[in-house]
Amino acid sequence: MLELTLQALFSGLLAGGYYATVAVGLALVFGTMRVINLAHGELVLLAAYVAYAAESNYGVSPVLAIPVALVIVAAASALVYALLSRIDQDREINSLILTFGLGIILTNTILSIWAADIRSSSDPWFQDSMVIADTLFAMNAEVAAFVGGLVLMAGVWWWLNHSWQGRAVRALSSNRAAATLMGVNPRKIEILSFMIAALLATFAGFAIYTGKTVFPALGHVLTVKAFIITVLAGMGSIPGVLIGAVMIGVIESLTVTYLSASLQELAGMILFLVVLFVSPSGLFGGGRALAR
Repeated sequence: MLELTLQALFSGLLAGGYYATVAVGLALVFGTMRVINLAHGELVLLAAYVAYAAESNYGVSPVLAIPVALVIVAAASALVYALLSRIDQDREINSLILTFGLGIILTNTILSIWAADIRSSSDPWFQDSMVIADTLFAMNAEVAAFVGGLVLMAGVWWWLNHSWQGRAVRALSSNRAAATLMGVNPRKIEILSFMIAALLATFAGFAIYTGKTVFPALGHVLTVKAFIITVLAGMGSIPGVLIGAVMIGVIESLTVTYLSASLQELAGMILFLVVLFVSPSGLFGGGRALAR
């Protein structure tokens, strides 16, 4: 029983790494523009399918597809930003409608190109398993994705706290008018935030493809999961996103282990609702907490 519990906790921790990498990009865009990009999960999925195309059509490692996927996802992100920046009235609700529609377009584009079949990497290294302390088991892809995700999130956190552009993002998130008066160009900072979110989405898509399975409807699932984690953590709190993602991953893993896989999503939603009931602003405070 103890070993089973430890394995469930370990698997949940690794799953939390996937979720956090997706959610940080969503949180970053929200911090700079105060909009929820409901097409973010589809951008992650787009990167995953680029990796699949490279492996299935050309027989190359998914790793080699990362630069190509980054260019494609960055271009798609730039298009999303260009459309969002044209919204002048009722930005919050109109941005939700717009990005939701863009997500549907991306999903159907992926569906028309690659069909509805479930895809996963066949690269032997990613599929091989490793044993930790003769007790915990995981695929190489899961551990690599977790470590890589931590490095990326630490890099984003450092950038937000120690670079001029990062401080500009935080200033824009805190007080847009004051940041503009201090010389911050909102448009440039917003574009930069979208590009960093595209980088995170690209890595997340690659990680999910190599360690799990992908299918066209997964993009919407990832968006909802990222939104739940972002709100759970407290809108804009990047360290909180990681903790919230691990919490969701662990509760889902324990549910699958001891109850039923069909209750996995329900368990995460119940945790989300309980936290909001106890702390409506999330685990780490209000919406001005970017990079805290």
